[in-house]
Amino acid sequence: MSIPMVDLKGQYQTLKAEIDAGIQETLENTAFILGPNVQAFEKEAADYLGVKHAISCANGTDALHLALLAAGIGQGDEVITTPFTFIATAEAIAYVGATPVFVDVEPDTYNIDPNLIEAAITDKTRAILPVHIFGQPADMPAIMAIADKHGLKVVEDCAQSFGAEIDGKMTGGIGIAGCHSFFPSKNLGCYGDGGMVTTNDDEVAETLKQLRNHGSKVRYHHDIIGYNSRLDEIQAVVLRAKLKHIAEYNNGRRRAAHQYSDGLNAINGTTPPAEDGKGNHVYHQYTLLSERRDDIMKALQEAGIGCAVYYPIPLHQQKAFEADCQGVSMPVSEQISENCMSLPIFPELSEEQVNTVLDVIRGVMSE
Repeated sequence: MSIPMVDLKGQYQTLKAEIDAGIQETLENTAFILGPNVQAFEKEAADYLGVKHAISCANGTDALHLALLAAGIGQGDEVITTPFTFIATAEAIAYVGATPVFVDVEPDTYNIDPNLIEAAITDKTRAILPVHIFGQPADMPAIMAIADKHGLKVVEDCAQSFGAEIDGKMTGGIGIAGCHSFFPSKNLGCYGDGGMVTTNDDEVAETLKQLRNHGSKVRYHHDIIGYNSRLDEIQAVVLRAKLKHIAEYNNGRRRAAHQYSDGLNAINGTTPPAEDGKGNHVYHQYTLLSERRDDIMKALQEAGIGCAVYYPIPLHQQKAFEADCQGVSMPVSEQISENCMSLPIFPELSEEQVNTVLDVIRGVMSE
């Protein structure tokens, strides 16, 4: 049985009539830039996430970049973040002229370890940028307490956590800004690139609207240097159709993830943490640890089953950051990178498909 990492075709087929009709209407109306669907999606997303403002943009990396600028982070500043994430997190810090300062992660959640943050704070530290990795919320109550104590801003990387909750709040509405990606494979994904920043701060929201649109509030009046980073109207059509089902989609991912964990508890490896006390995981990826990762992945690939390593090289070991990371050791991140692997996960993943994956893994572990 061939099983992909993510299956976007099935989801499209269930929404085909609505999406196709919305795209056709957009083509006929010819309102392609910051049109009615973008405006409606921003309001609907803000309502769902429980925030005052949702400002869409071209992609998740831009969301991080623009959010840091709107939060006042710039040249010579330091931003504390995790090394176990996609490079966009740290790239965005570099884009604004700041320096990413990496802090190791918790061994169970793979998120930044709050117990290590204070030791990394210097007189140049201006912000903390936690990542809700794989859809598992970071320990935001602890992070916000540290930020408040030291007068730091918190910008959340929510690229993988749309709809996740911790301490009764959705990710993206806890820090000064939350940065979302709508890459096609995300929990809420469009059919191209797309992004969004959420905030409860009116001033940050206004600045974001300027930054995404060439620094302009009024057409041809440019008060600041901005960027061209706007969500496409056609992508907004797709996102509006999918947003109506995001709770259902996330529950589908949880169902498959729990089935994986129940089936893997007996093998020698580490599954994602149980959700009690760790926030409401939305499983953008189902990632486990095993010293036999390479053997398992080889067997899965031979069986036609998708699998991947997110992420094989922590950011402090990437050449792009070697100048600032000489001699830096992040033992937990390094160990996770050596042993982590992600299994197929998407809302429509069937019980039979999960069992097929589990059978292959059990076969390897019994050898």
